[in-house]
Amino acid sequence: MQDTVSSEGPRERASRDGLSYLADADLVALVLGTGARGLPVTEVATALVNGCGGLGGLSRVAARQLAPLPGVGHAKSLRLAACFELGRRAVVADLVPRLRLATSDRVAELMRPRLAHLDHEEMWVLALDGQNGLRAMRRVAQGGLHGCSVSARDILRAGLVEAASAIVLVHNHPSRDPTPSAEDIAMTRVVCEAGEVIGVPLVDHVIVAGNRHGSLLDLGLLG
Repeated sequence: MQDTVSSEGPRERASRDGLSYLADADLVALVLGTGARGLPVTEVATALVNGCGGLGGLSRVAARQLAPLPGVGHAKSLRLAACFELGRRAVVADLVPRLRLATSDRVAELMRPRLAHLDHEEMWVLALDGQNGLRAMRRVAQGGLHGCSVSARDILRAGLVEAASAIVLVHNHPSRDPTPSAEDIAMTRVVCEAGEVIGVPLVDHVIVAGNRHGSLLDLGLLG
């Protein structure tokens, strides 16, 4: 797919041909809606897509970083960020009704669209039913590039609120190295022991790192 727009307006092309036939920059232009004085929206969109290395790169840029750029501003940057977030949620929503999280591969498949692109760490709790089906998912911590702080109490509270039969922990490594750190292992063991006491067992802790993932259960490090 090309990353420049045609001389014909993207709105007209979308109406005639459908959204699937538009270039990436055309779609961004539709979301932005308008450019600025002397700067058409198609030029703004093309600059955004090319300047970020494509849609993947653009999706990883925070709205506050896009807002100061020519022709963007606060409202348009939030609108664009919201579109990317809706896309990620749509992928998850499509998987959830039929997903059984019986393996770390399935957990990673579910969470990769939400976590793999982030430049900071996030910790999520997946609440499971008795057949390893996903009941709910909650973010319990957000941190910086090198980690996030969360207590066993916060993690297990999320499981209790969702009436989970068991829970899975998931967090990301922005370094794209899925190897669990010493802190990851220690925290996991604390949660595992506490979960057994209150009747909400921790069945796995999966680390998403770009296109790879690691599992403390698969590595024999859980409990």
